[in-house]
Amino acid sequence: MRIAITGATGNVGTALLRRLATEPDIEVLGTARRTPLPGVGAPYDGVEWHAVDIAEPASVDELTNWLTGVDAVVHLAWQIQPSHDRERLRRTNVTGTRHVLEAMRRSGISTMVYASSVGAYAPGPKNRHINENWPVTGVPRSDYSVDKAAVEAVLDGVERENPQLRVVRMRMALVFQRDAGAELTRYFLGPLAPVSLLRRRRVPVVPANRRLRVQAVHADDVAEAYLQALRGDVVGPFNIAAEPVLDGPMLAAELRGRAVPVPLPVLRALAAGAWWARLQPTEPGWLDLAAAAPLMDCSRAHHELGWQPRRDARQALRELITGMAAGAGTASPSMRVAPGTVRRLIDRLPGHGNPA
Repeated sequence: MRIAITGATGNVGTALLRRLATEPDIEVLGTARRTPLPGVGAPYDGVEWHAVDIAEPASVDELTNWLTGVDAVVHLAWQIQPSHDRERLRRTNVTGTRHVLEAMRRSGISTMVYASSVGAYAPGPKNRHINENWPVTGVPRSDYSVDKAAVEAVLDGVERENPQLRVVRMRMALVFQRDAGAELTRYFLGPLAPVSLLRRRRVPVVPANRRLRVQAVHADDVAEAYLQALRGDVVGPFNIAAEPVLDGPMLAAELRGRAVPVPLPVLRALAAGAWWARLQPTEPGWLDLAAAAPLMDCSRAHHELGWQPRRDARQALRELITGMAAGAGTASPSMRVAPGTVRRLIDRLPGHGNPA
């Protein structure tokens, strides 16, 4: 089996490469805007790498050439920074997905496993779990959510026009692993974050709100779900998450701090002010998404994929905290902090530049 993975150098992509490396009958073609250097080691060695920016129209021809002979595409490519360049993000995330689908059509590939998200869902309950039939219309004030919902609509249209196409949509919770520590710190906290507090595992105060209840899953467990989808003949959406639900008190306990209730409007005002002031890279819509996203029932994945997470969400959170404290990463351009030059420092100011 020959598998192509777009965005293969990121958090989920790295975990999936690790998993596929143990399958002797699977060959992997990986694409990314910035590919790993030759000989950097596992899990990137042994992959046929191609550099491409799927936001660009020319990527359709490039991908079409490379995808010849591929059995399935795993579409992971997604951009969340620079958060101050909304048009750039939409070109990569929505237009880029259209480019990948067109290249698949030209190449005669009939299977896509797509990295969707809980963020594609409309606002939902925090006191019960929803299944895959919940509306996929996104959270309007979250750019990430709006784009995830837009891609789901694109896939709906393509499936109607091409009934032979098998599309599997992995609607994932937050995906954590130790090796993503440097990447997620850079993308969501920025260079001004007091990471030293994580090294001491002591954050005195953790803001909390009853709506800020989210799910998480370990990257290796996500990779297992993708493999099962590739090996099987399933189609449609699958919720992918682990228990327990994470909230402010649980995070405070992990950081040996105190959970302090804060109204959502206050949290949003603080997040928005820090983002507009370029003090941190996370646009305030992420807070709206965390407060609105429903809790997911993963029964379909359990029954039809035979999937069960090996690590619970609290273990995944602990790994991430440890990785952030250590600045953990890999040899992938998107999973490491680039060496410092004046240009790179400017490019990586919170919410700016065009990171890997």
